[in-house]
Amino acid sequence: AGGASADSLSRQVQGTGDSSALSKSSAAERGYMRDRFLGLLAGRRRRRAPLVHRGYYVRARAVDHCVQDFLLKTQSCARTQILSLGAGFDSLYFRLKDVGLLSHTVVCEVDFPNVASQKAALIKGIKELSLLVGDAGEELGAIAFSGKDYKLLGVDLSELSKLEKALQEAGLDNEVPTLFLAEVVLTYMENSRSDALIQWAAEHFSQACFVLYEQMHPEDPFGHVMQRHFSQLNSTLHSLAQYPDHETQRRRFLQKGWSECSVMDMNEFFTFCVPEDEQRRVQALEPFDEYEEWHLKCSHYFVLTAAKGMKPSWTPLLLNMGVLCGDGPVSMSESITASACGMQSEAAGLRRYGHHSALIKPNVIFTTGGFGEEDGQHRRMRNFHVLIKHEGCWKAGRVKMENCGKRWDGRLYHTVSSLSNSRALMVGGRTSPSDAALGMLWLKFPESSTALDLRDFTVELVDLQTVAEPAALRWRHSTTEVMFRGEKYLFIYGGRTATQPVLGSWHFLHAEELPCTVIPVEGPVPEGRHSHSACTWRGGVLIAGGLGAAEQPLGSVFFLRKTEHGFQWQTVEMHPPLVPRYSHTAHVHEEKLLLVGGVWFHSSSVPGITVIDLMTGLCTDYVISVEHLEWPLMLHNHSSVFLPDEKELLLIGGGGNCFSFGTHFNTEPVSLNLSNILIGH
Repeated sequence: AGGASADSLSRQVQGTGDSSALSKSSAAERGYMRDRFLGLLAGRRRRRAPLVHRGYYVRARAVDHCVQDFLLKTQSCARTQILSLGAGFDSLYFRLKDVGLLSHTVVCEVDFPNVASQKAALIKGIKELSLLVGDAGEELGAIAFSGKDYKLLGVDLSELSKLEKALQEAGLDNEVPTLFLAEVVLTYMENSRSDALIQWAAEHFSQACFVLYEQMHPEDPFGHVMQRHFSQLNSTLHSLAQYPDHETQRRRFLQKGWSECSVMDMNEFFTFCVPEDEQRRVQALEPFDEYEEWHLKCSHYFVLTAAKGMKPSWTPLLLNMGVLCGDGPVSMSESITASACGMQSEAAGLRRYGHHSALIKPNVIFTTGGFGEEDGQHRRMRNFHVLIKHEGCWKAGRVKMENCGKRWDGRLYHTVSSLSNSRALMVGGRTSPSDAALGMLWLKFPESSTALDLRDFTVELVDLQTVAEPAALRWRHSTTEVMFRGEKYLFIYGGRTATQPVLGSWHFLHAEELPCTVIPVEGPVPEGRHSHSACTWRGGVLIAGGLGAAEQPLGSVFFLRKTEHGFQWQTVEMHPPLVPRYSHTAHVHEEKLLLVGGVWFHSSSVPGITVIDLMTGLCTDYVISVEHLEWPLMLHNHSSVFLPDEKELLLIGGGGNCFSFGTHFNTEPVSLNLSNILIGH
């Protein structure tokens, strides 16, 4: 990737280029892309995580989509050119040449002089590559390698006059259709220099197309983590401050001499430009359970195409646009202020995500499982955590675990249902995405637990081998209390398993004896989902949102209503319609359903709190104001507890593995006072 001219900075930026080549190579080895050349150019090293594979797959797919479209639209031209800026160790030329797509196209790659000379040496030293390029011509000045249809130039992109001279020496023609590629390159340059490059390309080439792939949305929590990562690498993302979103990037190109410009974030690109069978193929390649981080990564990267002087016009992204969800703003009502609970020391054990927190008795919150910080390392959390409210303040108690047995080694995405003051049922969850899900455990607590017991809160775990066990072998599901004929049941719904990416099934579990009971359910069955929310209401259950079979967020809300003979599914109509989301939490208070946080595809904002009036269907979105927090508040994979008397919402944990930018844990619990929005409704 090209960058600033100071040597040290250029070395940092080159590091990002090496890293991306290795990540692409790892993704190709796992079958995400077909590319036998990446391994030759980038070398083979440690295998990357599935989340990184997906991220580099969608990046490569977006650039390829635009390149193939350019070659197709210009196939009747006598000659065309592709100019790859900051190409690094990319294999584009070799892939296109190998399948015969360069019969009348010259590919010219530009990068720092030392990168270009390294790549030239590789090409000469690897027979498979040198045979494809053919005879190399003379290497003059900035030209590190010169073949008939392949030129490799060593120039710092921020020095335009040198770039222009090198391109002339390499024989580039300003009058033939030319495609410029800049994959996470321009953002490392000062904006004045990258703007000058964009304008220069439009002014100097009569028929030009441009493809830009880079980051956006620096201001939300994921954006903060992303920016911090690149700053720590000494590779500041300069574009973000001036061009933070779709619209500013589009205006940038139109103002710099380009006549057409379209922008898509990568959620939109994957949904609308990748065929459904290809989406399914990629989704099935590896065990995967990091949907939130995948969709957040995709909402923070965009692909932009611009053109000028092209006849017919070149718009490779517009052909596929359905109704785009991406950058349209979600209209938000007033904001609700988040305040940290001021218990940093008490909260150490709550820096986790994928856990479960339950109010097991008044003023006692019990948290289990998840992934977080324990004993100085990141791992599945084995320790339980209890918060007890004492004289208006939340304090952490010390939990003693008895009879842990071999079944408890920490689990993620399970549920815990409090069935009495002294016991709760843990259902499902997983250790890793490729493992079968886990079954059920009883958690037994001391009958009385006062603030005086803070120092010693004992929990006994009781293993369960019951006939109902298969019902519990799932994760990212919900378990909700319902009443039927005066008896209490647990309604287990949705989720996923290691072999089924989404479940639409449900089970009724008798709350005392735990056998599965068949209770008739009528009405149209909701589509399968996981990472939805479920709340008890009027003896039945409200199911909201979730992630559906195609890994697309759902915007439906269903009520499993109690009838004389069983239950009936009913759709809850809302206006305006609910913005589809998943990985949120939910609570019911006086005929209002509150949805808290989650992930949606509207990249211009993050979900706050949505209040759905269950009597009128009115749906209102509120933004959570985080000005008083000193750290990014990520509201996915979190848990929340609502205290109805105080109208206080406590947000516990949350965060995730932010692509290759590091793991983020919310620092401490956060409190929201909802009295204004609940009274005002």
